[in-house]
Amino acid sequence: MRSPSKNQLRLFFISGLTLLTYLALYHARSLDDDRLTRWGWCFHGRVAASVFVGIAIGVVVSYFLAAAPIRIRHRPAVLFVLAFIASSFFWPEPEVIVDASRYFTQAKHFELYGIRYFIEEWGREIEVWTDMPLVPFLYGIIFRVIGEVRVYVQMFTSALFASTILLTYLAGKELWDEEVGFYGGLFLLGMPYLYTQVPLMLVDVPSAFFLMLAVYLVIRALKQGGATVLFAGFAIFLAFFSKYSTWLMLSVIGVIAAVYMTEEPTKNSGRREMFYRIGYIVLCAVVPIVVVFLYKFGVFSEQMHLLIAYQKPGLKRWGESFLSTFLFQIHPFVTALALFSVYAAARKKDRKYIIIVWLVALIVLLQIKRIRYSIMVFPMLSLAASYGLCAIKEAGVRRGIAACAVTSSFAVALLAYLPFLQTVSAVNIKEAGTFLNETKEPNVEVFTLTSAGTPVNPAVSVPLLDMFTDKHIVYDYRNALSPADRAAIAASSLRFTLEYRNPPYYLCGIQPENDFSAAVISERVSDPLPPEVRENLTGFRLVKSFGTSERIFRYQTSVRVYKKIEGGK
Repeated sequence: MRSPSKNQLRLFFISGLTLLTYLALYHARSLDDDRLTRWGWCFHGRVAASVFVGIAIGVVVSYFLAAAPIRIRHRPAVLFVLAFIASSFFWPEPEVIVDASRYFTQAKHFELYGIRYFIEEWGREIEVWTDMPLVPFLYGIIFRVIGEVRVYVQMFTSALFASTILLTYLAGKELWDEEVGFYGGLFLLGMPYLYTQVPLMLVDVPSAFFLMLAVYLVIRALKQGGATVLFAGFAIFLAFFSKYSTWLMLSVIGVIAAVYMTEEPTKNSGRREMFYRIGYIVLCAVVPIVVVFLYKFGVFSEQMHLLIAYQKPGLKRWGESFLSTFLFQIHPFVTALALFSVYAAARKKDRKYIIIVWLVALIVLLQIKRIRYSIMVFPMLSLAASYGLCAIKEAGVRRGIAACAVTSSFAVALLAYLPFLQTVSAVNIKEAGTFLNETKEPNVEVFTLTSAGTPVNPAVSVPLLDMFTDKHIVYDYRNALSPADRAAIAASSLRFTLEYRNPPYYLCGIQPENDFSAAVISERVSDPLPPEVRENLTGFRLVKSFGTSERIFRYQTSVRVYKKIEGGK
């Protein structure tokens, strides 16, 4: 019997290490303090065993992928399709983060009133909190052109996620070679937390795309010049108005410029030509940024005041530990390889490595411990891990490590995170919307109940219900939060719910009188109805209650649906 080769022994070791890594994380799950997919919440009952089986299957598949001398052709297409399909498995996830209510509302204003209204009223009639306009603007185009259907938005965000992976590949290829780019793109699929964010109507995943678009196009523009300079400037403009966090992250553009000023002139077109290219990129970015900023200066200045006075100090209260982010929510193989890459780059004295490590260093040095604010940095972390991986000479070992990281991360996300998120109370909004779609009444009148000490204004759940139903919603919002409630959540990350203003499209009357059902949103289905709500529901009967609760998060959402009694008034 032939003894195993050194390469096979290495692959056996990697396979065993993958399983041991999962078991170690599972037994240390109490150390995870993530605010959405904490391992202590997600792994219970038979979940741990099913995930272990899923990872074991992935390890077997990874072994054969690594052992077979396969050269993947059309790598960009493979990465894009793989990412899109993988993220589509998570589309059934409910909208588990209430911030989606804001983006849906802003997009619906665009859908109903058009682009001119959106531009003029953004920050005035359209409540914007600390949001930037680009991503809600794009969501609004989808609503207006294709339709107000959540899956269309999810297809769009999955395409942006897949495109981010593609851009990571292209950036790695431009900086070094195709191998670094390929594994850099692939390692983004080795971050289980990312899968949970792609289906949500938020701005984090789109912002990561626009940042990477700017990074890649700036690199291309500095290397080849021409029309790419204009595209690079426009990409910076888009990233600037995607999310306030990108302002800090765009500092990487300066790093890229500095590196290429010292690296490329002797290889390419000279220091003066490089200087001109940098100047043109800055000009193409700054001019439209200044125009938009001056046009909405009042809105932006108010937002920046809120960011400094409220959100910046709030990060210390709302964050998660780096241990949670880099060991539980990102596969440890990715983190370990990224750390190793520092040594590999230092040994080579590779100045270009500064480009990819810059943003990761900022996150660590500035102690930005909110994982959602770190998503934009994940492509750079992925490239750093790829750089470390490519320092390993054996191609089979590289394939094995990457495949094990990706398959085990997908197993954790699909078999633990997704089932957990489908049991949180946010699923009641999704299921109520689906149920309402099956009723014959075209209109739904919504009532919200406020409990004492509630951390969230339940009015923000109305747009989320609207997202899941094609019925016309009527909602006469009256702010019922007491001064005590306001004081209790003044420093809460959900403070924006206090500033909810009822959009005008919810105030349209119901015509005729007998063509509507009713829905009551409250913390618990057992919450008593106030006298004014009972009066409005005279002649109605309760037909369905949605009261799923994970009993973990402070804010719970339940929905009761009522229909008119035949012959009732």
